[in-house]
Amino acid sequence: MADKMYEDRFRQLGLRIAYFRKLRGYTQETFCEKLNISISYYSQIEAAGCYKPISLKTLYKISEALEVEPYKLLVTE
Repeated sequence: MADKMYEDRFRQLGLRIAYFRKLRGYTQETFCEKLNISISYYSQIEAAGCYKPISLKTLYKISEALEVEPYKLLVTE
């Protein structure tokens, strides 16, 4: 049961990251260039059907690039 809970949280995180990325007008490709990470790794983070944990370093990197506080990516509403 705990694994399922975390899977859902990572999916929600990916969806919120995608929301803010699109709001800022970035494509996945241009955003990955800005972050200096691979598109294959990043697309897994955003994929709704994928469970892809990310490090805090990556989370902070993404939040800085999106100009969003990290908690806004993590909060569940």
